[in-house]
Amino acid sequence: MFDILFSSLGQLFTVSHLLYMMLGVLVGLVVGIIPGLGGIAGMSLLLPFLYGMEPTVALGMLMGLVAVIPTGDTFASVLLGIPGSSASQATVIDGFSLAKRGQAARALSSAFLSSMIGGLIGAIVLTGFILIARPLVLSFSSSELFMLTLLGLSMVAVLSGRDLFKGLAACGLGLLVGAIGMAPATGEFRMNFGLNYLYDGLPLVVVGLGIFALPEIIDLLVKRGAIASEPCKLGEGWRQGIRDVGQQRGLVARCAGIGSLVGTIPGLAGSVVDWITYGHAVQSARDKSEFGKGDIRGVIAPESANNACACGAMVPTLLFGVPGSGTAAVFLGGLLLLGLQPGVGMIETHLDLTYTIIWSLALANILGAALCLVLARPVASLTRVPFVILAPLITVLIMFAAFQATRATGDLLALGAVGILGVLFKQANWSRPAFLIGFVLAPGAESYFYQAVQFQGTDAFLRPGVLIIGALILAALFIPMLRSLCIKRRQASSVGAASTARAEPPTLGAIDVVLFVALLGTAAFAWMDVADLSLIGGIMPRLAIAILAVSCLLEVARCLTRRPQWQHQAIGLQGLWLVGFFALVAAMLLLGFITAATLFCLVFLLVIARLKPWVAAGMALGVTAFLVGMAEFLTLTYPSGLIDPWLFG
Repeated sequence: MFDILFSSLGQLFTVSHLLYMMLGVLVGLVVGIIPGLGGIAGMSLLLPFLYGMEPTVALGMLMGLVAVIPTGDTFASVLLGIPGSSASQATVIDGFSLAKRGQAARALSSAFLSSMIGGLIGAIVLTGFILIARPLVLSFSSSELFMLTLLGLSMVAVLSGRDLFKGLAACGLGLLVGAIGMAPATGEFRMNFGLNYLYDGLPLVVVGLGIFALPEIIDLLVKRGAIASEPCKLGEGWRQGIRDVGQQRGLVARCAGIGSLVGTIPGLAGSVVDWITYGHAVQSARDKSEFGKGDIRGVIAPESANNACACGAMVPTLLFGVPGSGTAAVFLGGLLLLGLQPGVGMIETHLDLTYTIIWSLALANILGAALCLVLARPVASLTRVPFVILAPLITVLIMFAAFQATRATGDLLALGAVGILGVLFKQANWSRPAFLIGFVLAPGAESYFYQAVQFQGTDAFLRPGVLIIGALILAALFIPMLRSLCIKRRQASSVGAASTARAEPPTLGAIDVVLFVALLGTAAFAWMDVADLSLIGGIMPRLAIAILAVSCLLEVARCLTRRPQWQHQAIGLQGLWLVGFFALVAAMLLLGFITAATLFCLVFLLVIARLKPWVAAGMALGVTAFLVGMAEFLTLTYPSGLIDPWLFG
């Protein structure tokens, strides 16, 4: 076995293998930097080039892309507040906050280094799993997978802080939105309101961009400054990020281990691992006050996990032909194109190629992190550019990324609708991560629950694995509460006045009132909509409605029984920018996507950003070239409107 291991290492350093791996790394960086594309689009770009290639060379190129995308998507998450992919959603919370405080280089350098270490740990774990993982992966049934989704949902309590009921209400709304579409068990359609676009539910890319990206763009436009409110000291930040990773090496190792293990479970992978590790970072921290405001641990934890998770996703893909993630599903198609059949044969017949994959993953992580560290200085300087210059370009970029979801005009309208919710949540300080966690985990939780009950009955929840994960969930929920209670008692006794220790009063604003009324109305309307569903088909939306309604009512009761602290919650200017967004969508449908995007950028840069005409025209033409080029590469058909067919048809 060791002779095959080292012979594969020799193959790794051949000129052809290194050249094609670098090609995969470069494509992965570009795809990772563009928000919303992710590994599925990037892998799809490379598949046509696999015909006739040597398997070892082709696998090096594919692994270069797989390893680097979770690293490259950090640029968008940190600098722009836009989740580069589903695996970098948690990075936005503290990474973008650090960028706004002028510490973008610190966040980027720590993210890249922890990603590299996590990827190397993942490659090591993958090596061991190739030999021992078969019985472990096969031992996971639907009941254990259901409990793992509940473990992800338990992170809501950690991320909600002292506004627990608001966080639970946001999570309940996310679960309800995630339940839109067809019930997995019965095939019944729920809450689609007769719209064809909603028959398959809302795409994750659209929801992720709407809940995070649009609110941040609008907030920065209202403030009319640069992304960073303080000058970004790039040199100091770069070195500080390296030191941060060294100081948090235990957190890096733990999160990489979690990412490797979760990645081996088909269907979960990047959609949940960043939230689990972010919640772990919050729980294991003594001082939680800076999380959500720019704590470097909130960047290191998910970034250590997502590269390791990409390695872990290769385990079920190679051993069983069951893709561990969307990217792994396309990679599986690449294996078949190369004439390789995943399964036991990858260990018995093609063990050399299997080790080539592992070595390629490890080396690509090193190369990708090194390239990103080199690019960190120039790219981080974007945070000092007045955001009004970047805003039209980023807006077109996220609309392009959202349109990638289903390539329907409904993607753009859904992006705006979720954006309204995101703006309200941001202005009222409701937990947007809680909403996104609920949305992401709803379909998996429902499917796994149905399968567990159907095949195992009540015994499904008495299995040892289920009980162990259940204990972890209880620990995630109650340990922070007990720790907080102990700290309060210690503080009260230190001043000798335990009886006078008073909890902070709840906060309330105009947007809070609007949200309570709207969410309770949504719960009532949804309850009537699912009234005719069967018990199995309606159990998930009814559970989501119950969580949403009860949480809202408990928060209202909390405000009524204790005098809340009234706070001003502005929405006027934000509302005007939202109206402008929908006007842009209407223009795209009327004139054509490319024409409207080009005119929007040109007019915005001339009138609002007040750039010189030749600069504004050059940037607008760059947007046109990007959209036309991506249409050719991805065989995209944008909304044509009246003008696009004449100019670009």
